[in-house]
Amino acid sequence: MEYARYGGILMDKQVPENPVQKNRGTDFTPLTIITALMVCFYIMANIMSVKLIGIWDVAVLDMGTLTFPVTYILGAILAEIWGFRMARRIILLTFICNIIFVCITGLGVLIPSPDYLADNADAYDFVFSYVPRIIFASLIAFLSGELTNAWLMVKIRKLTSGKFLWLRTIGSTGAGFLIDTIIFCTFAFAGIAKTRDLFIIMGVNYLIKMLVSVFLGTPICYAVCGLLRRHHSK
Repeated sequence: MEYARYGGILMDKQVPENPVQKNRGTDFTPLTIITALMVCFYIMANIMSVKLIGIWDVAVLDMGTLTFPVTYILGAILAEIWGFRMARRIILLTFICNIIFVCITGLGVLIPSPDYLADNADAYDFVFSYVPRIIFASLIAFLSGELTNAWLMVKIRKLTSGKFLWLRTIGSTGAGFLIDTIIFCTFAFAGIAKTRDLFIIMGVNYLIKMLVSVFLGTPICYAVCGLLRRHHSK
């Protein structure tokens, strides 16, 4: 074995190749992309929840309702391709990332701004001053609904022997949305909204999420799962 002296230190000349450099270009996997998108869409849905929209004077929805179902689509893809354990890890990671996001943006609310930037500070505070019960409701609803979605995705796949992907995506996300909607609306609006209004909010939220899941989520799952299976088979 050959040795060389560097800076007075005797070192093995045959230094093995850096494994990180060796695998450079191959470690940016589809799982990395889906994980990043899941964290992105969940945090984005929480930010967009500040924007409220009216539905024919029947109910009020937040814009997050339109983007939040994407996290369930990604959760279904994770469970379909990588299994429940991996999906659970990514869901928990997304959950933790959102807690960090809430804590850091909340800290920004507490830090004072110069008087001449009062308008900017007020806008920032309006967006990121989440009501504590809303934060709690969102986190618990997300964790419960997403884990249910991923678990059912795997269970239905076993029962159908891997057939009928559409049944898995619609069935699992439907159950996940139901749990998510009931938990979130109950914790966030119970005691504030009238009972009738509370059920209307739940119903409209659930309906919109299911429409997004059926007409957008299922086609995306078919396309992405097919692409990933071809990628894994290479």
